[in-house]
Amino acid sequence: MHGRVKLSKREIKEDKFTSFVLTAKDQLMESWQYAVIGIVVVALGVAGIIFWVNSRQNAQIEAGAKLTAALADYQRNNFQVALLSLGQIADNYSGDAAEQAAFLLGKINLESKNYAEATKRFEAYLSNYSGNKLLRSASIAGIAACLEGDGKPAEAAAKYLEASKEYPGGPQDEDFQIAALRNYLDANDMASAASRLDILKTTFKGSGKVYRAEIMYSEKNPVR
Repeated sequence: MHGRVKLSKREIKEDKFTSFVLTAKDQLMESWQYAVIGIVVVALGVAGIIFWVNSRQNAQIEAGAKLTAALADYQRNNFQVALLSLGQIADNYSGDAAEQAAFLLGKINLESKNYAEATKRFEAYLSNYSGNKLLRSASIAGIAACLEGDGKPAEAAAKYLEASKEYPGGPQDEDFQIAALRNYLDANDMASAASRLDILKTTFKGSGKVYRAEIMYSEKNPVR
């Protein structure tokens, strides 16, 4: 049986130094691996963002092209083809093209006097989009027109005023308020009609449309 080998102080120091170097090397390798993994993750993240941006841009271009084709069908009176294309754009894309498609679905159905479907589409637009006051007010007015077409003038008048309030001072504000007046007259609500006419005369003083609205009112209520 061999006896123990006694190490000198120098050998002990060298052994400790070797252990330190090996441990430091292992730690360095481990840190390097984590660093490399981190770089790879960041690189993949950047690549993913670039791919996502490019995909969105390509989708927007594709949606715009499909919207142009759908509008061409609409102008050629191919309403069913246009509606099918617009529905696909509204359902499968996002952004401006999808928003315009969603609005046009209501508009075309209204023009076709498909009031139930038009109302559904206008309501869907209002639920999904909030930034465009012009299209939002037009969508509310579209619902009002559906109510008017269904022979509900009192409800239509209230809805036209809601459209006016959605975009006060907007390019269609006067038209919406006159439409409300017309429906008050149809509902024989002369008090509301008179009040709305006074507001129109003050707000849109000197307007030819208001002058015609006065004639419309006087034909219904000649004693005023």
